[in-house]
Amino acid sequence: MRSTRRLNLLLALIAGLALAIPAAAQGRNRQRTQPQTNQPASTTPDNPRSQATQNTNSQMQQYNIVRVPPGKKHKIDGIIVDRGVDSIIVREKAGSEVMVILTGATKVKEEKRNLFRGAKTYPVTALLRGLVLEIEGRGDNSGALVAEKIKFTDDNYDEARSLDSRVAPVEGRMTGVEGRVTGAEGRLDTAESRMTTAESRLTATEQNAQRLSGQIEELAAVANTAKGGAKAAQETADAALTAASATNDRISTLDDFEATKNIAVNFKVGSATLSDEAKAALDEIATQAKSEKGFIIQVTGFASADGAEEANRRLSQRRADAVVRYLAMNREIPLRRIITPFGYGETRPVADNTTREGREQNRRVEVAVLVNKGLTTPATINNPTQSTSASPQRQRTNNE
Repeated sequence: MRSTRRLNLLLALIAGLALAIPAAAQGRNRQRTQPQTNQPASTTPDNPRSQATQNTNSQMQQYNIVRVPPGKKHKIDGIIVDRGVDSIIVREKAGSEVMVILTGATKVKEEKRNLFRGAKTYPVTALLRGLVLEIEGRGDNSGALVAEKIKFTDDNYDEARSLDSRVAPVEGRMTGVEGRVTGAEGRLDTAESRMTTAESRLTATEQNAQRLSGQIEELAAVANTAKGGAKAAQETADAALTAASATNDRISTLDDFEATKNIAVNFKVGSATLSDEAKAALDEIATQAKSEKGFIIQVTGFASADGAEEANRRLSQRRADAVVRYLAMNREIPLRRIITPFGYGETRPVADNTTREGREQNRRVEVAVLVNKGLTTPATINNPTQSTSASPQRQRTNNE
């Protein structure tokens, strides 16, 4: 009688351990599982306007879209916050968001400020995220604004291109990181499968104990072996969770850059020609940049307060372009590694413009090598030993 009670108590302890281990994995599985949303099939797949309406409805679910009255002529000023194949989302100055449909009749032009030349025309692909613009059009039945005319300044377009050149590489890298997260989740599924196997072994152990109720010492040995297999499965699950956490940390730092090298090259008055000293400095920073992983180069031009403000802005842009041209042609730095150069004119001085020495320091181009922290920080994944998890199967086979 006493032996039977000891046996029942030991079995209850083993079952409790087996149920506690998969509980954490089940909670993780519920977090990963998302409900599937049924997507209605398009009744006119060859109709591009119908496809645009479907895209509009899908994007409206992600933003607080303000509906435009159907047929009413409407004009908005704002900034592009999202871009689709044939639509954009514009946030107005008041904070409201409007869905804008792009058609073949949409005209995209420069907001002309120079009276001595005609306004530039742009393709719809020039409508980048971060672009400040003005749109005229009419509302359609879906509540979106069908664009007829779109205008923006050349300066706003340059700023949007600079922003897009930074964001696009990061988004591509995020896709690769998401693939790594999927792999980590696959390892977690493997760990869950091992825990299921451990539960099956515990069930087999219980059946053996019922058949061999008089052999308490042998049953205790089987229980210890099964407990070791459960521990190995738990270690595997913990390692998979740690890997997923490390990958998430890397994703959060994908838009975080740090400067590993900064230099400034100076120019003569009114000149955008690189001196021998400036070329030597650019050679050194180009050599260092090529040794970095996931680097980009930022180039910004400046001018002193000598001369007219607009002339200084153009001069600073030529200086920045001269640096980019040298790095690309003489040092073979790929253009995809260089952020769109920008000239700030006589703004952002580093020294006093009222002195000769200060003006010499302000006639400069600053070059910085930036490295993405999310790509350079390694993710450490500890793989638990598998020898312990294999022993329950061998022990259970010997007992049977």
